[in-house]
Amino acid sequence: MSPIQLTRTLPADATDAALRADVLHGLTRHPKTLPPKWFYDAHGSELFEEITRLPEYYPTRAEREILVARASGIATASGAQTLVELGSGSSDKTRHLLDALPALHSYVPVDVSESALRGAAGTLLAERPDLSIHALIADFTDELTLPDTPGPRLVAFLGGTIGNLLPDERAVFLKSVRSLLSPGDSLLLGTDLVKDEETLVAAYDDAAGVTAAFNKNVLTVVDRELGADFDPADFDHVALWDPKREWIEMRLRARRTLTVKIPELDLVVPFTAGEELRTEISAKFRKEGIRSELASAGLTLTQWWTDSADRFAVSLATAV
Repeated sequence: MSPIQLTRTLPADATDAALRADVLHGLTRHPKTLPPKWFYDAHGSELFEEITRLPEYYPTRAEREILVARASGIATASGAQTLVELGSGSSDKTRHLLDALPALHSYVPVDVSESALRGAAGTLLAERPDLSIHALIADFTDELTLPDTPGPRLVAFLGGTIGNLLPDERAVFLKSVRSLLSPGDSLLLGTDLVKDEETLVAAYDDAAGVTAAFNKNVLTVVDRELGADFDPADFDHVALWDPKREWIEMRLRARRTLTVKIPELDLVVPFTAGEELRTEISAKFRKEGIRSELASAGLTLTQWWTDSADRFAVSLATAV
């Protein structure tokens, strides 16, 4: 069995420092915000897995449909010998690509969670003992240095996660990805598409209340890690469609006037009744918009695949 190489580019205390900075910045501004990455402790990750199985939440099923149907086409178009996956998590989606890439030599999963990387790598190596895995403990929104692996490289950023970035953040991110690519390398990008408001809102406000629990979990994370006294019962889950910006916003709305104390930051945070804390945006895209954003980063859209209902797209772009 091939050994798993693991490279840490994040300091051991990076997660704690980032949470402190995000909470201090986000809860002292107006309107208040917290980044969606803080949903994902162990319980939050379990809740998200449950969300992906809900009837209202179509993106995971739609993207999987595309990957299953188009994996061989992706392999042919990219010719990849190295697959780099940003925000790899459990690497479940990647299996469709790994099976379809006959020339694949190396897999480079990138994630902030060492335990997730080790768990996924161990499972993959049990199934594919000849695969070389070099995992990076890193934040993909920061500058990355990839290991020396054979090209062409295929950098995969799936799940529609790019929609969680604001437009300026997306521009910076795509340019950073472009800087990783050499001639012949490609970016595989998963994007949720603009559709009717009813379908979009339902996907983020399911009847069973799982997304509401997922949204409120960010308060539990802040309580546990920073000694805060948020009571999730004091907040309602809100999902809204912004037709001008073409994105969903998830918010937490205070049910009453209240004050939250965060001792680890020596911070007191007041909320008025009805005040909202934004916890996530999830931008939805159109093909021409994607083409334009990629072009601005120095990438050329070469392939575009959608699911059978045209709800979600996976695109392939190459370095200009």
